[in-house]
Amino acid sequence: MDIEDTIAPKSDQLDAVDLIGGARTFTVERVVISGGEQPVDIHLAEFPRPWRPGLSMRRVLFAIWGKSSTYPGRRLTLFCDPRVKFGGAAVGGVRISHMSDLDKPRGVPLLVSRGKSEVYTVKPLVEPLPDAPAEPTAEQVAACTDLNELYEWYRRSSPERQEQIKARAAELKAAE
Repeated sequence: MDIEDTIAPKSDQLDAVDLIGGARTFTVERVVISGGEQPVDIHLAEFPRPWRPGLSMRRVLFAIWGKSSTYPGRRLTLFCDPRVKFGGAAVGGVRISHMSDLDKPRGVPLLVSRGKSEVYTVKPLVEPLPDAPAEPTAEQVAACTDLNELYEWYRRSSPERQEQIKARAAELKAAE
């Protein structure tokens, strides 16, 4: 047991406070459309209570993934956005930052207040393969003298590390 176990809200759904420790990535198990004030329950494999997305996030889901029958097995990253307002007060809310089955960042226009809209951007969820080695460290890149190894590292690295790899490859090519 950890302190995080003692602060869980007594709620029947995933709440923004469940994500105050940081963003989390989930796999959609199933979607139940029930109608009413909170018409959608998205059951997540990694969480015991369903997520009930608000209207804006339902619009994002539909704009990017389409019909809810396609959601099971797909993954998304949720985070607590403290700027979310309810009744004019910033109370925080659950937002989507990344989604699987997306090849590039995608903007979805959303109403933020009466007559005012903004584009909400979701990034592609890129996860390493389970057996894939981790990206190299900056020190490993600096010490590497094998262009083929650098090319392999490039494919599984973050954009920041890719820039270091490109610079190191350029150094090696210049030295040839």
